[in-house]
Amino acid sequence: MDFDRLTLVMRRLALEAGSKIMEIYDGPDFGVRSKSDDSPVTLADEAADALISAGLREAFPDTALVTEEQAATHDQEVGTFLIVDPLDGTKEFIGRRGDFTVNIAYVEDHVPVRGVVYAPAKGRMFYTNSVGRAVEETGDLDPGAQGETRAISVSDPQNGALMVVASKSHRDQATDDYIAQYAVKDMTSAGSSLKFCLVATGEADLYPRLGRTMEWDTAAGHAVLSGAGGRVVRFDNRLPLSYGKPGFANPFFIAHAPGVELKPG
Repeated sequence: MDFDRLTLVMRRLALEAGSKIMEIYDGPDFGVRSKSDDSPVTLADEAADALISAGLREAFPDTALVTEEQAATHDQEVGTFLIVDPLDGTKEFIGRRGDFTVNIAYVEDHVPVRGVVYAPAKGRMFYTNSVGRAVEETGDLDPGAQGETRAISVSDPQNGALMVVASKSHRDQATDDYIAQYAVKDMTSAGSSLKFCLVATGEADLYPRLGRTMEWDTAAGHAVLSGAGGRVVRFDNRLPLSYGKPGFANPFFIAHAPGVELKPG
């Protein structure tokens, strides 16, 4: 893979998809309907998926592509592929809460090695650069030209006073019970893959997820967090979370800065 080109293409497509999403977000009708699994999908999901898919297939025709909105066509097991969630946080989008993202990632040998997470309503963009280092881009976020970036890095956590982030739309008692084992200084909630990015920037130390997720929900954020020095491990055995699993469903997991002393499940 040409990582210089991959970075430019993923970044550009995320920004272009974000612009399309915001056109619909600012309009009168989201076109909400339910998918076969009863999860919501909007015109923005579909428009962003079409734009990103076309761009990736044109740029990387020989690389397998998995997207949430075309998930029914993915029945093969793959180890190296591009994976897309064109609008992560659809419930936040519908509720006009702003915590939604565009996620594009490249998985190599079952490991997400490059990714971009763009939150168009918040004007924040995180991605791995050509050498895999995580950065946040500042400035105008012009699709045609990369702006200034700042390197991001996980915190050096204080285990007696941890910063924890949890899901905004999928919080449950099991998650609260697990978090209660830690000495928590402060806790925040966030939607979509922004939770990974908050750990990547050091704004949080720990993000446990004891609930259903799919690989397209997590791959881009996982890549960004890894590029910032963080880790994502399975909840059950603490092994690294891998990708290209049958059905693309994730087990429960914990995303964290390496200095966090993980509690048993």
